[in-house]
Amino acid sequence: MRIVPGEIQTAALHGYLLGSIGPRPICFASTIDENGLPNLSPFSFFNVFGSKPPIVVFSPARRVRDNSTKHTLQNALLNGEVVINIVNYDLVQQVNLSSCEYPKGINEFEKAGLTAIASEFVKPFRVKESPVQLECKVLQILETGQEGGAGNLIICEVLCMHLHDEILDASGKIDPHKIDLVARMGGDYYCRASGNAVFEVQKPNLNLGIGVDALPTTIRKSSVLTGNNLGVLGNSTSIPIISDVLYDDRLMQILRDYEHDQEAKVNALHIYAKELIEVGATEKAWQVLLSGE
Repeated sequence: MRIVPGEIQTAALHGYLLGSIGPRPICFASTIDENGLPNLSPFSFFNVFGSKPPIVVFSPARRVRDNSTKHTLQNALLNGEVVINIVNYDLVQQVNLSSCEYPKGINEFEKAGLTAIASEFVKPFRVKESPVQLECKVLQILETGQEGGAGNLIICEVLCMHLHDEILDASGKIDPHKIDLVARMGGDYYCRASGNAVFEVQKPNLNLGIGVDALPTTIRKSSVLTGNNLGVLGNSTSIPIISDVLYDDRLMQILRDYEHDQEAKVNALHIYAKELIEVGATEKAWQVLLSGE
């Protein structure tokens, strides 16, 4: 499929964009109007963009159907303050309820059954139930267009963070399983960032990885190893030198069984190495792979 914006309806393009770009963190924004009345609404056009100063940005887009703007944007323009509450699994249904387009002046805290608590640096209220609450001042609002679907980037500086102690691990860092974050996908879909959905990928160290292009040709062009497998090998700082063949029952069996069939031997070795890479045994995987060279 090939899509050129302007050649399809905005609502359809919106769906393809949101289905493609995700999961997206959810900004649960609390603001107040000119009469001091609270407003609470979620937005999935949201992320963090710096730490000194700490900058977060979210975008209450113009409604596609009628080009109207949202109360959150109106309030941010009015008084330049917002509290961004982070959404976890325990909150998702109440957050969804707060997204209803209630008339101006209706208190979404009450509608959603959430607790409004005072902030320290800004006037909008925090959501007590949210695991992390960010008190922010609005630095700038960038309008990306004036038609339905156009964004309004609200650039905020975080003045104060409030974290529930129970989401922290023993070292005081946020435990991804305890915070149990929820993110937005396309359509009515969400995803939960905890349990088996969370995995680790070690960042490259200060030494440069050799790169996939430096891998031996038989490894680089393997029909068994995936791009992820090659990425792990390419992040090694050098190709190890194997002076003695690793003593391993399965490896020895492969070498014996396919002694006179190089293609089948390489295939079997790559299958074994792939299994080793995927359980983190990269060094052993290298030895298996190089034994077939």
